[in-house]
Amino acid sequence: MKKTLMTLSALTLCMATGVALAKEYKELRFGVDPSYAPFESKAADGSLVGFDIDLGNAICAELKVKCKWVESDFDGMIPGLKANKFDGVISSMTATPAREKAIDFSNELFSGPTALVFKKGTGIDTDPASLKGKKVGYEQGTIQEAFAKTVLDKAGVTTLAYANQDQVYADLISGRLDASIQDMLQAQLGFLKSPLGADFEVSKPVDSELLPAKTAVGIAKGNAELKALLDKGIKALHDDGTYASVQKKHFGDLNLYSGK
Repeated sequence: MKKTLMTLSALTLCMATGVALAKEYKELRFGVDPSYAPFESKAADGSLVGFDIDLGNAICAELKVKCKWVESDFDGMIPGLKANKFDGVISSMTATPAREKAIDFSNELFSGPTALVFKKGTGIDTDPASLKGKKVGYEQGTIQEAFAKTVLDKAGVTTLAYANQDQVYADLISGRLDASIQDMLQAQLGFLKSPLGADFEVSKPVDSELLPAKTAVGIAKGNAELKALLDKGIKALHDDGTYASVQKKHFGDLNLYSGK
């Protein structure tokens, strides 16, 4: 009995202090789809660059752990988390009710609306009825896919899925698509800022409850310890000015953080 009581006391102490039972993270593996500039993309030398990449590296620095980036197509992110291919997803992943049934999320990284991209002068509107008979492309696994299948398909729009955003834009440029649907800031500050996007424009935000704005780090369901660790790192970035510095580097005076 004495031995049992001592064991229980030790267990209680460990649970209270978070020592011994807690996993010690020396490395954080983040899943990323580098086809979504300016959030995540590849530089000419093959290195990963972008707002999300800088935030992820800064979080790791705050937590004093090594950052390891694992590339994956976006629709492989949640299966990859479940298969333990990475610890978290930092790849412009929006927190949606459907995703929250499968995985958990950190506190907010940033927020941003969805928009259409199309050739200048075509007069395309965000009203689904006005898109009837047109071809609209999207990246698989995104919130835009859910919107396309639920809303656009029913409005008579031909929607096409692609493995990554670069493929969407390639077909938009070639004329095989009338429009693409994606994150508004990605379109404005990524594609439209590139030489390939010079002849295109972006719509006003697409208004739908299927297109929430909050983006966060996706983590495996029930991993409260990692969520607390990441939330601590994110808070530190705001407290010491790192977040503001990274945001200014990529977006100038734009504020992407809603504070939620």
